[in-house]
Amino acid sequence: MGLLSEGKPLSWEETKALAEHVRKHGIVQFINLYHRLKDKQGDILKFGDEVEYVIVKFDHENKVARLSLRGAEILKKLNEKEALNPDTVKSLWRPEYAAYMIEGTPGKPYGGLTAHFNVVEANMRYRREEVEEFLEKDEIIMSVTTFPRLGCPNFTSPIFQPNPNEGASHSLFFPQEAIFSDHPRFATLTRNIRMRRGEKVAINLPIFKDKNTPSPFVEDLQALGDNGESAKAALPDHVYLDAMGFGMGCCCLQITFQACCIDEARKLYDQLTPLCPILLAITAASPVFRGYLTDTDCRWSVISGSVDCRTREERGLEPLKNNKFVIPKSRYDSIDSYLSCESDKFNDIPLIYDQAIYNQLRENNIDHLLAQHVAHLFIRDTVSLFGEKVNQNDEVDTDHFENIQSTNWQTMRFKPPPPNSNIGWRVEFRPCENQSTDFENAAVVCFIVMLTRVLLSYNIDLIIPISKVDENLKNAQKRNAINTEKFWFRKYINLSSKTCPNLLSDPAFKNMNFTPEDSEPVYTQMTINEIINGKEGEFPGLIPLLNTYLFSMEIDADTHCTIQQYLSLIKGRASGEILTTAGWIRKYVREHPSYKFDSVISDEINYDLLRTLHDIQTGQITCPELLGQTLGVNSKTQDNIPTSVVKAYCPDGCKP
Repeated sequence: MGLLSEGKPLSWEETKALAEHVRKHGIVQFINLYHRLKDKQGDILKFGDEVEYVIVKFDHENKVARLSLRGAEILKKLNEKEALNPDTVKSLWRPEYAAYMIEGTPGKPYGGLTAHFNVVEANMRYRREEVEEFLEKDEIIMSVTTFPRLGCPNFTSPIFQPNPNEGASHSLFFPQEAIFSDHPRFATLTRNIRMRRGEKVAINLPIFKDKNTPSPFVEDLQALGDNGESAKAALPDHVYLDAMGFGMGCCCLQITFQACCIDEARKLYDQLTPLCPILLAITAASPVFRGYLTDTDCRWSVISGSVDCRTREERGLEPLKNNKFVIPKSRYDSIDSYLSCESDKFNDIPLIYDQAIYNQLRENNIDHLLAQHVAHLFIRDTVSLFGEKVNQNDEVDTDHFENIQSTNWQTMRFKPPPPNSNIGWRVEFRPCENQSTDFENAAVVCFIVMLTRVLLSYNIDLIIPISKVDENLKNAQKRNAINTEKFWFRKYINLSSKTCPNLLSDPAFKNMNFTPEDSEPVYTQMTINEIINGKEGEFPGLIPLLNTYLFSMEIDADTHCTIQQYLSLIKGRASGEILTTAGWIRKYVREHPSYKFDSVISDEINYDLLRTLHDIQTGQITCPELLGQTLGVNSKTQDNIPTSVVKAYCPDGCKP
């Protein structure tokens, strides 16, 4: 969730006129914030997850599932509970883009003890139970990445119809009422992105060509009220999407880490970047859009296109006249530069940044890499501004900086401490797709957290050229990428007996060379199975490294069991023994008795799919194809978490 300022949103014309004002004061605010906090030291590891949920309403008589637009109503009740017990609250709830969405986080961050891995899944489960208290009959809460029939006729409850001539998006498919309305930020962003771009956003996903899929696949958009704009933008043999809601109306899983200081935060930002495509492929969960099977498995290109506010000039379709830059990417995309000096040689793509802003930052003693990073973020205009926030005190306020920072939605985010808080320098890991069960989401979170500990403890180096990370991100979204694609990855990761004393005694690493020849590239192409589980004689694998790290620590039996169950899921996904959520959904659809092999997900298929996922989520049925043979750790309730963990997480005795 980005910056949620309160007040009256300005029109696009007013916002556009103030773009330079926001940029100018945002940079001054960053400079002041940086110099006030750059020497902040000694913060301990903390981490927290953000899970976005949708509210689904079943019509069992007609076998129809719809998205319930009661998010604001439910959120209000959850926030009232939070206000009553702010010091002991177990979860926090915030609005998200769509009226059918809410976002949940733990009540406070987890700490650096491995025992806290026992708490993550139980807290996720508690969040569901907390929401369920306020659900109506036949409503459920789900953590699916995409609702399969989002944008199909009558997909909301209550039912609203889209109006392509009115509202924020002018969509043929996504009604204005499906946007969260209790905060003006979301509709304002939608309207201003469309107006800045000069036309509706346009996303085209290749359709999955099944046996009976029409060829070419072309839809009659005129029948939906198209004035010709959509027909011009839509491509044959593609599923066409025309609204911000198709991207920001998806759900994702994000993890934020607090580092001990700014240098450690910069290192984590860099070292986690090459892992973004790998975790995107492992968590792939969205093969269906607007009621059609597509030939992709992930939401990333959809959400990137859904907020692409670049003009035709900035997209390189017309000569520059009214804009400063040709910008290669949407404001929701992969990062374009590393932040640490030792990573700089791998910054191999041209970085577009505002030279005047860069010079201002350098003149204020901000180093080259951080200065160009911020100057790159600030090539973007503000796309949402509130009248009450125009004039600020740049010595203490940071809203103008955060206005630009929080609308650069990239795979990684480097986050300065908020003013007047005890929070440290942080990084946010953003690529993961939502998983359908708490067990899966907790496994992903704990796997990434453990990787950060190994990266820092063993001084591992995963850096590869930024251009290769971009290539990996494109490949990660392909159908069944986890089993069919190869990814650039660091082969020589700076391991030694000095940095990893248990390494040479581990039989898994016997005869493995960790030092490249002078002329040999330090990176190569590997399968995800090789990256995660290792390649004999060539690469140790991330999970064997994690196990080596865990072996060196004193871990109680309960925590060890929890961690191994989580790692077994990641290991099984990487090896192909366990399906990704996307692979499982695709298989379920194609095996459904009413599927006509025409790429269409009917109301009946959608209904059965979501009911089955809900039964898996709640443990009513087992699904080894999706979860592996393990029962998961979700049998642990809030009441049977070990006492030692409760005390470590919450010293005052409250349950986590």
